[in-house]
Amino acid sequence: MPTFIAQVRDKSGKSKKEKIDAATPEQARSMLEHRYATVGSVKKSLDIDFSLSSLSEKFTNVTIKDKAVFSRQFAAMVNAGVAIVRCLGVLGEQCSNPKLKKALMNISAEVQQGTNLSDAMRKHPDCFDDLYVSMVQAGEVGGVLDEVLNRLAKLLEDMNRLQNQIKSAMAYPTVVGFLALLVFLAMTMFLIPIFAGIFQDLGTELPVLTRFMLWLSGILRSWKVLIPIVVVIVLVTAFKYYYKTPMGKLQIDGLQLKMPLFGELNEKGSVARFCRVFGSLTRSGVPILNSLDIVRDTAGNQVISNAINSAKNEIQQGGMISLALQRENIFPPLAIQMISIGEETGELDSMVMKVADFYED
Repeated sequence: MPTFIAQVRDKSGKSKKEKIDAATPEQARSMLEHRYATVGSVKKSLDIDFSLSSLSEKFTNVTIKDKAVFSRQFAAMVNAGVAIVRCLGVLGEQCSNPKLKKALMNISAEVQQGTNLSDAMRKHPDCFDDLYVSMVQAGEVGGVLDEVLNRLAKLLEDMNRLQNQIKSAMAYPTVVGFLALLVFLAMTMFLIPIFAGIFQDLGTELPVLTRFMLWLSGILRSWKVLIPIVVVIVLVTAFKYYYKTPMGKLQIDGLQLKMPLFGELNEKGSVARFCRVFGSLTRSGVPILNSLDIVRDTAGNQVISNAINSAKNEIQQGGMISLALQRENIFPPLAIQMISIGEETGELDSMVMKVADFYED
């Protein structure tokens, strides 16, 4: 979407230049007229903006926490009876994230022109994904936007907490492994050479392991150390390219679920995420098949995504969710049983949320 520059004047009479993203100059003018008292000429920006604010906007991501805080504040204002346009304007002005701030101001202007909130949000996928937009759309249709926003805030807060728990669980073994590698390198490069002279003076034949360590020490202390470094760089680059292919992503994501320690954490995290998102969507009124599409696209693991897609195809033909997921052999038996109970009792959304609570603890 192109950027336009206009000379504007606010209610206090202060004049300044304002930049805005819009499809056409007419749309840009209309959006600005809702925010300023006077709008002068509107021209398309041809300059590359290297300002600090522009660079910050380009390189700053909208985090889960940012969206959770926004959702909680937005819900409180809507519940208090504040108009949506006013809510978005106020929250946009006080937002500390430059990318989210710009998106909220543009969404506010579009809603002022009559665009639905969900449709306006859909134009900013870097801030609001399909999950967020679908729940907002369900809230608009059902007239319960404040309730849905509170559910979104709770969902995002839970996802952020789960993400932090997984990072914390992985941090200790990662740090220990890194320190062990540093100790090994220090011994190989500095300590073993000291003993190398002693071993030579002894004149006896050394064990194979000792000879290997002496050889490795010599490699690491010479220019030949560049060889393994280059090999590592090539392997990492090849890994990244392979992961971008469908087969590579499927195989590597499958390994992530089978790794010792980390595999169990990834599996629990995937189950908790699926149940939390699926429960929030269905509770907000999003149809089950649409919910499965959204969960599939936000799973973060290709193996899980394929399993959800296969289950969805079976459900389309009249199958039960629990049986469809069970056949994919991805979800733990306890999760399958609780989902089955939820289907039988008509409390599917509540039961999958309980499954999420269980696997997040």
